[in-house]
Amino acid sequence: MIRFRSGTVRSVQSERPGAVEMLVALDGEDHPVPALAYPLLVGPVGPGERVLVNTTAVELGLGTGGMHFVVAVLRQEDLSAPERGRIMKLRYTPHQVNVLTAEEPGSPYREAMEAAEGLDGTPVVWVPLHSMLGPVAAGAVAAGAGRVVYVMTDGAALAAPLSRLAAALRDTGLVASVISSGQAFGGDIECVNVFSGLLAARHVALADVIVVGDGPGNTGTATTWGASVLASAMSMNAAAILGGRPVAALRVSFADGRDRHRPVSHHSITALGRVAMIPVHVAVPSIEDPGRRESVWAELKIAGLESRHQLVETTGQPALDLLESEGIRTESMGRGIADDPEFFLAAGAAGVLAGRMAARDREWGTSS
Repeated sequence: MIRFRSGTVRSVQSERPGAVEMLVALDGEDHPVPALAYPLLVGPVGPGERVLVNTTAVELGLGTGGMHFVVAVLRQEDLSAPERGRIMKLRYTPHQVNVLTAEEPGSPYREAMEAAEGLDGTPVVWVPLHSMLGPVAAGAVAAGAGRVVYVMTDGAALAAPLSRLAAALRDTGLVASVISSGQAFGGDIECVNVFSGLLAARHVALADVIVVGDGPGNTGTATTWGASVLASAMSMNAAAILGGRPVAALRVSFADGRDRHRPVSHHSITALGRVAMIPVHVAVPSIEDPGRRESVWAELKIAGLESRHQLVETTGQPALDLLESEGIRTESMGRGIADDPEFFLAAGAAGVLAGRMAARDREWGTSS
């Protein structure tokens, strides 16, 4: 069962569009603890207000950000639902919320969505982990992409505002827009599924590079197929069906303590070997250490990926340089760039490859 606790908001620690982080003093405890509220679901909330919070994941010791989540603000007055759209997300749960999707009648984007037939060859980078979003976006911009748009799938976190990384990338302009697809909610643009999310990225948000993948908090079970990342990998097929050019970001690590994620994660091998039904571009990071470089290439060759896909060795360093210049700190599994450089170089390489493709498209379009 869900574990609920009541408490009082002591202070607001930070706010970003769609999310409020706060300290809540739970009844019967001396020290306030971190909690997060989504105003779209619970309305406005501030210091002194009584709240009901879900403490289940923290009490189980799960890696869900180390905070509780506000279920309701225990106010006296009723709240009226804003007049958004008629599409429900989080459907048939106590928190189902109406949103205005890009596709539905009454949307300002309806005409563009009705006319959208494909992606016009737009590069679409699939990321197996949300922490790759920063290096991918920065790499694309560094390589010449004008507008990078992130399509968030619904295999992990459903609330787009949970991502501090996406908010920071939007603040700096490295990501132009966030689209929440499927049951995911809270993006700049809402879409019914990943197909329309990709189309909205191109024809509404005017992306010349699209990044697609789950939000924070992927689920894995140490089995081949029991991982949420494999569902998001289907986005590569969706991109190809719509006439985009899929690019895969490899999950590479020499610091992960688990053999199955080193040097190339079994998730990447399975996604590219058994989920992607069409050939895709695979960005293989340039690695200075000859032994590490060879071990990555050897694993890709053993898996037979050279015969299925176009493997392109690409530098990821421009992505990391741009992130540093913008002051964006990125980490994955608690490790930063210094701890696991190949992980971030691999993500950056996918962005650089996609950015080069977009820049080349623009050059050809101008010259023609």
